[in-house]
Amino acid sequence: MLLLVTVILTLWVSWARGQVKPCDFPEIKHGRLHWGDWYRSQFPVSAGQWFYYSCDDNYVTPSQSKWDRMTCTQDGWTPEVPCRRKCIFNDLENGHRPRYEQSYLQGTSVRVNCYPGYTLQNKQTSMTCTENGWLPPPRCIRVETCLKSKVKIENGFTADPEPTYLLNQRVKYKCKQDYVTEDGHTSGYITCLQNGWSAQPRCIKLCDMPIFENATALITGRPFRPNDTLDYQCLDGYENRDGSTKGSMVCGEGGWLHLPTCFKSADKCGPPPTISDGDITSFPLEGYPPGSRVEYQCQAYYELQGPQYVTCSSAKWSEPPRCIDPCVISEEIMNEKNIQLKGKDNKRYYVKTGDIIEFMCKSGHKAVTSEESFQAVCREGAVAFPRCE
Repeated sequence: MLLLVTVILTLWVSWARGQVKPCDFPEIKHGRLHWGDWYRSQFPVSAGQWFYYSCDDNYVTPSQSKWDRMTCTQDGWTPEVPCRRKCIFNDLENGHRPRYEQSYLQGTSVRVNCYPGYTLQNKQTSMTCTENGWLPPPRCIRVETCLKSKVKIENGFTADPEPTYLLNQRVKYKCKQDYVTEDGHTSGYITCLQNGWSAQPRCIKLCDMPIFENATALITGRPFRPNDTLDYQCLDGYENRDGSTKGSMVCGEGGWLHLPTCFKSADKCGPPPTISDGDITSFPLEGYPPGSRVEYQCQAYYELQGPQYVTCSSAKWSEPPRCIDPCVISEEIMNEKNIQLKGKDNKRYYVKTGDIIEFMCKSGHKAVTSEESFQAVCREGAVAFPRCE
């Protein structure tokens, strides 16, 4: 009796399930049911029943065909998304297009390669096949960029291989060996701005610790940047040209601007020798270290004879020059000799040694010689004029 009840109950459940009609008429987005108008009156239908359907243009079934079957299940229609978008990739504006036409299903993403200076919308590097097509669309648009070729880094370089850079992108640059940035680092950054690169950087040379002669540094440290100052002290018994025992040196962009010059304190020269009708061109000092040089100049019309400079060596000055007297041709001399200067009026003239003077006899006078005009040479303040009678 129990077995009979069990069989009857099982058959009833099976019959009841067969009577369930869980699926209403399907509304297929981007598709339609085959002979849908004719089948509409039969809905809802029970699980297990299936129907043919087709997709609109640019849409395909999960098997990527135009036609397929959809089946009613206890959970509803399957497939859940009968028609999916089919995106075609065969062209890319301002970018590298595929060699052959390629198709992708809805939800698939593909990476694209734009030309330098171009990018997808919103600077994306890939596009996705959506229900409404490619997002973003397969079109590369020009972006604000900076060219690597426009970067001019004095004594430095950029290590990045990219030829172009996007707006607001930072690029690292490095200085050559023994060079640093203006703030003392071996590398820095420049930024691509709306109107081009930010201020062009430059790398400046460092100054190494110098080798001192007769002196020593008061501080140590390396390297030194341009405009850094290094103080030094002359060794005992030595001093600078100005007589001090301390000094400082400045690091320039090409190295130290000058090096210390410390000389022995007891090997100096006193004031340079004086000369007649001449003087030195600089303000005299009480003492001059070895190697010092002083320049002389003569007064007006006096001729410098000998070296223009004297040099301090072994506490002695070299031989100074002489100032040679000029030749003075006065009106009294011309009247006494009955001569006049050729092409000049009868006034006082100063002539340097070695200059040639042209003269002639005054009107009414005759030269002792047969020449009507003469030439004379100034020799250390004197001119030999013949007399005109």
